[in-house]
Amino acid sequence: MTDEKMEEVVMSLVGFAGEGRSYAFEALRAARKGDFPGAAEAMKKCNEALLEAHHTQTDLIQNEINGTPTKISLLMVHAQDHLMTALLAKELIEELIEDKKSMIK
Repeated sequence: MTDEKMEEVVMSLVGFAGEGRSYAFEALRAARKGDFPGAAEAMKKCNEALLEAHHTQTDLIQNEINGTPTKISLLMVHAQDHLMTALLAKELIEELIEDKKSMIK
């Protein structure tokens, strides 16, 4: 893979992870207001964005398994950090939304 193509792949990881994280926090803000349908819609968009990031990451892993290693750069580490942070935010926010729902019942 060329350096330019790798940069595109890495930036797509950052972009999808950032989008997913943003939607997760949008869902949290909606839940705080009691807008659970809005929270569910935002989490759906979060999941879609993070799924795209996951597909990109999986492609990189499969390439490596098949003998084409990924060049490790600071940008790649940064992208992976963004993705892991977004996934953690999603999981925590899902729990917070469930807690908010249970307090209302």
